[in-house]
Amino acid sequence: MDDLDERIETLAGWIAAVKYLVMFTGAGISTESGIHDFRGPDGLWTRQEKGLPPPPKVDWSRVQPNQAHYAITTLQNMGKLKFLITQNVDNLHLKSGIKPELIAEFHGNITKLKCTSCENQIDAFPDLIYTDCPICEQGKLVSSIVNFGDSIPRKAYEDSVRHSKQCDLFIVAGSSLTVYPATEMPEIALKAGAKLVIINGEKTLFDNRCHLRFWEKTGTVLSLMISKLDKLIDT
Repeated sequence: MDDLDERIETLAGWIAAVKYLVMFTGAGISTESGIHDFRGPDGLWTRQEKGLPPPPKVDWSRVQPNQAHYAITTLQNMGKLKFLITQNVDNLHLKSGIKPELIAEFHGNITKLKCTSCENQIDAFPDLIYTDCPICEQGKLVSSIVNFGDSIPRKAYEDSVRHSKQCDLFIVAGSSLTVYPATEMPEIALKAGAKLVIINGEKTLFDNRCHLRFWEKTGTVLSLMISKLDKLIDT
């Protein structure tokens, strides 16, 4: 299926009829907000492999959600989105209006601290780092960012597995699906019988197994899908 309009119509039709939609986002969804991804043409790892210096640092205070983030929030507000899994730490999903109980942030959040014991998160303030957790009073407050080699937060992982097992449509947006254990989620969804949609400019390990593939920008695809979905629902 090569025609973009035809693929958009197919995706909108699936979402109109969906019973349990789970979405999964990676760095590629935030490039339109001015944040560099990792494996794209000018991504961090791509530049390293070419011997180029890293891209300019991001002024996080000025970064705003883009049309892809808001399209996902629209799906939430329409009652279509059941759960969102993200590899991103940029806080843009929450900033766009995603409800905290509907998102699993696999790699943490730059604006949050977490407890080393109960894993609850609170807004990050410099004077709170390494202080006692006010919720469980057992652990210490540390950065919520998950570095290479660290374990994924238990609740985020367990929630993601549970929702992936229940979904009938799993949409990947802006991820090459190469980082473990994130790659488990589309696999779990496929085994549960879900349709798999991939929106990503780079190849993924699931390209030959997905039911619908978009190479276009995530913002373009998701905003067009919302427009088509609105028309389908109104008719």
